[in-house]
Amino acid sequence: MRQALALGKEAWALGEVPVGAVVVRDGVVIATGFNRSIVGHDPTAHAEIVALRAAAAIVGNYRLPGCELYVTLEPCVMCAGAMMHARLARVIYGASDPKTGACGSILNVFGQERLNHHTEVVGGVLAVECGQLLKAFFAERRANSRKAQSDVS
Repeated sequence: MRQALALGKEAWALGEVPVGAVVVRDGVVIATGFNRSIVGHDPTAHAEIVALRAAAAIVGNYRLPGCELYVTLEPCVMCAGAMMHARLARVIYGASDPKTGACGSILNVFGQERLNHHTEVVGGVLAVECGQLLKAFFAERRANSRKAQSDVS
């Protein structure tokens, strides 16, 4: 999770929401990603999707059985769906997302009994650190927005 946090800081440096993700297989990091939606003009370029794409390319298969994904923020519905299609064994996230979280905050995609694949979910890993990174980013963004508005006035 610490590596995912470092990746989130890389995203922040690019003006992206600071979310990082790491795909691990057999205890070894095989791929990483961070948010690139803004710089890539791509609504699907969330940290998790970027990391899953990289892992699939490395493995040579869109299925990633036995892999785990660590991400600093609770995945959204899009990312949860991609994780399920990749057949991840486990998803580990840091901070909960009360606005779009699909691992229990808004809904629990992974808890649907009728689905054919079941991914284990662990939340709250380094939650304070992950949450602080996001809070600091949005506080800075709000401060910059207020400053820009006052400069116009």
